[in-house]
Amino acid sequence: MPSAANVLLYAAIAGLVLYKVVYQQVRGTLLDRKTLITMPLLLTAVGGYLTVKALPGAATAEVGLLAADLLVLAGLGVLRSATTTLTERDGTTFQKGSAVTIGLWMLTVAARIGVVALGTALGVAGPLTSASIALTLGVSIAVQNATTYRRLQRRGLPLADRRPAALSR
Repeated sequence: MPSAANVLLYAAIAGLVLYKVVYQQVRGTLLDRKTLITMPLLLTAVGGYLTVKALPGAATAEVGLLAADLLVLAGLGVLRSATTTLTERDGTTFQKGSAVTIGLWMLTVAARIGVVALGTALGVAGPLTSASIALTLGVSIAVQNATTYRRLQRRGLPLADRRPAALSR
């Protein structure tokens, strides 16, 4: 059973992802390198640390379940990227999600919950399953953002340079 500190960490991660990723995608947001890199890097780093800490006590089946989870959520990241529109605005690319993007986010959450439920039903859900939540979301968002970056590169769309004017010269 996760500790109170872990539950608070997971709640904070969920809130951060809901606002910084899902809400901003639905509302629409201007893209720059920081927007594409910061959130997945933070989630993957925190999640990787927690996952590595939980690995020594994990059963082989639980590690396999994590690998399957990562593959499914990475695939959903590609699909979510494909459902966003990319347009040029104010010298950068504006990204806006659709109703399908929201549905795919709901499917992402459902898939993660489904993996936990499957692991529990099979008797292989342990500390690794809960410790890897940030890692799996971070990887999914990283794949989505990498796919989005590839899409805008293929279309020749710009990314904003958000450096202060003094550093841009």
